[in-house]
Amino acid sequence: MDKAPQSPPVRRQIDFRWVNALEMKTTTILAFLSLCLSAAISPAATETTPAPSETVAVASVPTLPDPDHRPNIVLILADDIGYEGLQCYGSASYHTPNLDRLASQGLQFTYAYAQPVCTPTRVQLLSGKYNVRNYIRFGEINPHELTIANYLRDRGYSTCIAGKWQLGGSRYTITNFGFDHYLLWWLEKKSQRYMNPGDFIQDKVTRPGKPGEYGPDIMNNYVLNFIKEHAHDQRPFFCYYPMLLVHAPFTPTPLSTARKTERTDPKFFPDMVAYADLMVGKVLDQLDALGIRDNTIVMFMGDNGTNDAIVSRMKDGTTIRGGKDLPTDAGTREPLLISWPAVIKPAVIDNSIADLTDFMPTLCEAAGYTAEDMPQTDGISLMPLFHGNKTGARDWSYCWISSSGSKDRAVKYARTIDYKLYSDGRFFDVPKDVLEQHPIPESALTKDQRAIRTRLQGILKRYDSVEAQRPATPPLPKFGKAARDD
Repeated sequence: MDKAPQSPPVRRQIDFRWVNALEMKTTTILAFLSLCLSAAISPAATETTPAPSETVAVASVPTLPDPDHRPNIVLILADDIGYEGLQCYGSASYHTPNLDRLASQGLQFTYAYAQPVCTPTRVQLLSGKYNVRNYIRFGEINPHELTIANYLRDRGYSTCIAGKWQLGGSRYTITNFGFDHYLLWWLEKKSQRYMNPGDFIQDKVTRPGKPGEYGPDIMNNYVLNFIKEHAHDQRPFFCYYPMLLVHAPFTPTPLSTARKTERTDPKFFPDMVAYADLMVGKVLDQLDALGIRDNTIVMFMGDNGTNDAIVSRMKDGTTIRGGKDLPTDAGTREPLLISWPAVIKPAVIDNSIADLTDFMPTLCEAAGYTAEDMPQTDGISLMPLFHGNKTGARDWSYCWISSSGSKDRAVKYARTIDYKLYSDGRFFDVPKDVLEQHPIPESALTKDQRAIRTRLQGILKRYDSVEAQRPATPPLPKFGKAARDD
C-alpha cells in the first residue's frame, strides 16, 4: 500500500439504544401494514387460515448485524514482556498458568512482532498503520487519529480502556479516540503505578490512589466491572486493557513473600509476571462465570521486549537477556495468544507472522466490516487463520522506528521469519545470529538468500515512498510534552 490510508473525517457517536428501538418499532409497523395490504387485495385471506406448513411473508427492514452473533472483544497488552516471559513459549523462569490456559484455548503465534518500545507500539496497534505513516513522537498520538475503538463503536460496540495510556491528551480527549469509559494511568501526568498508587483518571474525574492499594488491582477490577455490566447488553463490548505490569520498577506485589520495599530489584520480576498472569486469569474466569466466554475474543500480547536487566532461563537450557529498545528479536518478538472458543480450535500453534497492524482489520472484520467499508491499514486480517485457512497469511513484517519522530534518525527494516534486511544494507540470518552481530556479505549470499533479500528490498522501497512524504520532524500536537517512561 503506497498511499497513506484516508480516514473518515467525522467521528460518529451513535446511541444504539435509540437505533434498536426504532428498528423494532419499524419492523412491527411494517409487519402490520403487510398483513393489512394482504387482506385488502385478497378477500380469501380473511376467510382462510394458513395451514401449519404455510408461512406469511412479513416485510423486512435493513438492520445492523445481529449483536448476538458479533463477538465481545478483550484486548490485553502487557507492558515490557517478550515471548520468553511465558511458560507456553518455553520459559523456565516464570509461572504463567492462566496465560498457558489461554494458549490452550486457541491460537499461539510463534512469530509475532511489535515495536521495540512503548509509544510506537501503542500508536501502531490502535491505528493499524506502520509508524512511518503517522508517528509523531514519544508520548503522543495524533489527536485526529481514528482507532480500533472508533471503528468498533461505529458498529455499535460499547467501548472501554483501562490501564496505561502514555499517548498525550487529557481527560476531555479520550472519548475522541472511541472509548466510552476509561480508567487511565499516565494520561495528564505520570504518577506511581504500583503499591500506594498516585492519581488515575476515571471518566473525566480524578481517582486518587489510597494507601495500601495496588494499581494493577484497581485497573483489573474496573475491567471486571465493565465486563459484568455489559455482559448481557444488546450491544457487544470492546475492552482494551493495556496492563500496568510488568514494567520497571521491579517491586513486590501483594502476593510477594519477600520484604516489602519501594526499591527496584529484578528479583521481584517473576512475582510481577505471576501477578500479571493472575490478572488475566480473573478476566477469563469472569467471562466464564457470566456465560459469555464462547463468543468473546480474548487477545494477549506484549508491547515490546523485556527490560535488559532481566535474564530469563528457557526450558532448553538457553538464556535470553531482555532487549527492550533494541530492534532484535529480544526487543520485538512478542507472545501473541488469541482465543475465541466459538470459532478457533483449541491448542493451535501458528507459525505465520503477525504484527501490530493486523489487529485493526482482524477486529473490524469480526465486528462486521466488509471489504467495501474496511478501514485502510497496513495490516492483514488474521480472521482466515481463526478458521484454519493460511491462504494469504503474512510472511513478512516491516518496522520504522524513531522515538523522536525524526525520519533522519529512523531505524528501518523488513523481515521474514528467518531473514532481516535493514535500510543500510545489513542482512541477517536471524536464527543463526539472533543478536545480529554478523551481517552476511552480499558476495556470500546463496541464490535463495539473494531472492529473499531482493524481496525485502522491495518492501523497504515501498515504504520509503511513504517516508518521503513525512516532514523531517512532525509538528507537535496540542497535547503538550510527555516524559519518557524509562
